[in-house]
Amino acid sequence: MTDPDDAYPPGGPGPRAARRRARRRRSAERSEALRRLLPQALVVAFLAGGTSAFVADDKAVRLTVDGVPRTTHTFADDVRELLEEQGLDPGAHDLVTPGPGTALDNGDEITVRHARPLTLTLDGRRVRVWTTAGTVDGALREFGVRAEGAYLSVPRSTRIPPTGLVLDVRTERAVTFMADGRERTIRTNAATVGQALAESGIVLRGRDTTSVAAAGFPRDGQTVTVMRISDGRKAREEPIPFAVVRTRDPELFAGTEVVVRQGEPGVRRVTYALRTVNGVRGKPRRIDEEVVRRPVAEQVRVGTRRPPSSVEGADGLDWGALAACESGGRPGAVDPSGTYGGLYQFDTATWRSLGGTGRPQDATAEEQTYRAKKLYVQRGASPWPHCGRRLYR
Repeated sequence: MTDPDDAYPPGGPGPRAARRRARRRRSAERSEALRRLLPQALVVAFLAGGTSAFVADDKAVRLTVDGVPRTTHTFADDVRELLEEQGLDPGAHDLVTPGPGTALDNGDEITVRHARPLTLTLDGRRVRVWTTAGTVDGALREFGVRAEGAYLSVPRSTRIPPTGLVLDVRTERAVTFMADGRERTIRTNAATVGQALAESGIVLRGRDTTSVAAAGFPRDGQTVTVMRISDGRKAREEPIPFAVVRTRDPELFAGTEVVVRQGEPGVRRVTYALRTVNGVRGKPRRIDEEVVRRPVAEQVRVGTRRPPSSVEGADGLDWGALAACESGGRPGAVDPSGTYGGLYQFDTATWRSLGGTGRPQDATAEEQTYRAKKLYVQRGASPWPHCGRRLYR
């Protein structure tokens, strides 16, 4: 029987060795293949195990920005992360619903509305506000402004751009006008009292005016009085007082004044403006004057000479009792007829015959007594038929 190894040349490998080598080669190939397949299997196994976690973290949410909706997938945990992921950075006046700290779930709806500046003049008062409304009508509702019957500088449907809008709003107000004894109440969105007055049908004529400036803003519930004004002029003559010029005269006794020239008042014509408001005349206002006649100054001589008091033959009599009886002791007394005057009721002729000047009632009491003593020396008590006996008490 022949050995299988005899079939190979001497010194070469036999058939068994070849078979062993072939087995070893196949074993190595299987090991390499297994080595290569193991990482892929591990990766596949990892992916197969993590798919459920990946799918669970992904959320489909509906995001609406300024009225424009879109659906997006996100791994964000809350609204703030979603907004950052979408490149949105809300400002202090922007509106985010629900709030940034709200956790996200699949199917949630998030709304972002950017605020826009609005320069609003409401019934004459100007303010700067922010609104997330897209239109003027929405902004008015947001601020609680009653738009029915109001004046708007732009239509209510106007969209508010991101850069903002200037808006003038005048709401409808009730204004009452009192005119010509009647009361009229109107509803108006006028910008001025004058415009509201025109709407009421009341007409101002001439100098007529209102209790509130026509350019003023009419407030709700305000009452405005219409003042019917008529103007006129009146001129009247008024006296101009005359001056008194006094000149010292050493020839006259002290205390004596003699009018050399009587003063005469002047005359001025004064023009006054007269104003009547709703039938009531106001205080006249002086607007012009003209001198018609100039006043004439009164000239008076004032005595400086000290009068004597003693007259021989008459000093011991009771001159006080006589004066009390004749004039009540009043140096300036004048009888009802105007003929007699002074303490002792001299007539002017007698007075001057005794050296007096002017009128006796204008002289001092001392001079009057002195002249009375002189008269007594000349005529005794006869000049005083009723009171002369009092000299002797």
